[in-house]
Amino acid sequence: MVALTLAAKASDFSEPWKNADRALVIDAYEYNSIDWGQLATDKRVVGFINKASDGLPPPYFCSGDETEVRLCKALWKRHAVTRELFQTRKVVAKALGLKWGAYHLARPGNPVEQANNFIDFAEPAPDELMALDLEGNDPTQWISLEDAEEFVRQVHRRVGRFPVLYTNGKTAQYIADNRYQYRLLSRLPLWYARYKPDIDVHFPMGNWQGYALWQFSAQANCGRFRCPYRVAGTPNDIDVNVAPMNGDQLRAQWAFGGLIDVPTDYLASIPVPVSRADGLAGRFTITYADVATPPTFEEMVSVLGARWQRFRDGFRMPVVKTVPRRPRFGIADYVAWKRTEQRSTAQIEAAFAVAADPVSTASTELDRRRR
Repeated sequence: MVALTLAAKASDFSEPWKNADRALVIDAYEYNSIDWGQLATDKRVVGFINKASDGLPPPYFCSGDETEVRLCKALWKRHAVTRELFQTRKVVAKALGLKWGAYHLARPGNPVEQANNFIDFAEPAPDELMALDLEGNDPTQWISLEDAEEFVRQVHRRVGRFPVLYTNGKTAQYIADNRYQYRLLSRLPLWYARYKPDIDVHFPMGNWQGYALWQFSAQANCGRFRCPYRVAGTPNDIDVNVAPMNGDQLRAQWAFGGLIDVPTDYLASIPVPVSRADGLAGRFTITYADVATPPTFEEMVSVLGARWQRFRDGFRMPVVKTVPRRPRFGIADYVAWKRTEQRSTAQIEAAFAVAADPVSTASTELDRRRR
């Protein structure tokens, strides 16, 4: 039994797409042609992730000489057409029952502006996957890992969820080896890219215990005559991903959105100071103190609503649940009941029996004695 379990687990790290029970996901960019009718015939395909934004948004105002202005306008036209195609594909994919996702190709540049560009472009709904495409660890070509962490923070600030991290094995291993420094990237669900049939000895198991998705087929290993897996209605260079679960399980976990085994306030932490002597001697370990994240708008509304409810209830007459229901229970009856020290049923009945008349008060009793 143990051997069978281990073999089943190992299969997710060696050609899992050959297991008909494993769900598949397509990811595409704007130049991939899609025959949606043919694609829908492959029932293993559960999700579709489309490229959304790319680096920083194009400049809003065009300036410079004639060539620069023409280039600026061309970039804006491409941006508009790409976004229209993105939204059209989203409608079609969801109509076919596919789970939807979007990814941002991160490049050098302001990470906060890139995150805003991604969110404004994709307009992710709560049930849609978000992904940060980190193509490599060269900050001259791609976003730096430090900026990538700030990108993730900005996405969380605006959306309240985390993206999935897409990257290759080399970059994933570097993040895992330096997880004390990249405490946020190392805790994102991993979308792993490798085009060899196995990843068991290459996967950064010390940090991630498994992958959310494995991109196993792409232009790099899929051609006209040979391909790990062909999806009907898609070109040979389409990216195909496998999940370590079946379709129903993947639908239930989609769109991920959380950190791995770490509370949400993990993203807001500061290093604990060390003494100068220990720092010079090198005898210290960096530790972090958790800092509560700012409350969301929904949390503030909930708190203020609860405080207003308590304030309003202060002006209401208390509800006495232990008092038997009576045809009439006015303020005089309530006062008489409150004056009763013991609250047994017999004493409550006695309190009602001797209760003051609604028009009889202490002042009227004093007047009677004076007579």
